[in-house]
Amino acid sequence: MDPYLTAKWLHILSSTVLFGTGIGTAFQMVWAMRSGEVRAIQTTARGVVMADWIFTTPAGITQPLTGVWLVWLQGYSLTESWLIVTYALYAAAFACWAPVVKLQIRIRDLTANATTLPPQAKRAFAIWFFLGWPAFGALVMVFWLMVNKPALWS
Repeated sequence: MDPYLTAKWLHILSSTVLFGTGIGTAFQMVWAMRSGEVRAIQTTARGVVMADWIFTTPAGITQPLTGVWLVWLQGYSLTESWLIVTYALYAAAFACWAPVVKLQIRIRDLTANATTLPPQAKRAFAIWFFLGWPAFGALVMVFWLMVNKPALWS
């Protein structure tokens, strides 16, 4: 198989898994929290944490690896302006995602034996929700940069 097509396929597949899992788990967590049902929140948080380990983490690792592979295969410089901005945005998304994982684990653990939703879980969710938006926006901008490859400066 052609190395470029392999790298491109892996990059697109992992970006789909990364973005799709993020959107899907975010929707599920918001939906569960809106219900206020502690069992639903606990079950959802448990599933969201598992999805992050099974899908998001491997995809998040695959993305930069296949990205560098594609840059090399296509002959781009690693210091292209659109790539530098991409690195920064990806790092920003990761900086938001890492604490989100800890917050999901906290929500899962706080609701494990609860009969009512603990206030700490509500606070953890509020921070989780807040951090999700810049991560989402950063990844949307990364998609735009990957497609357009603009010369942002010379």
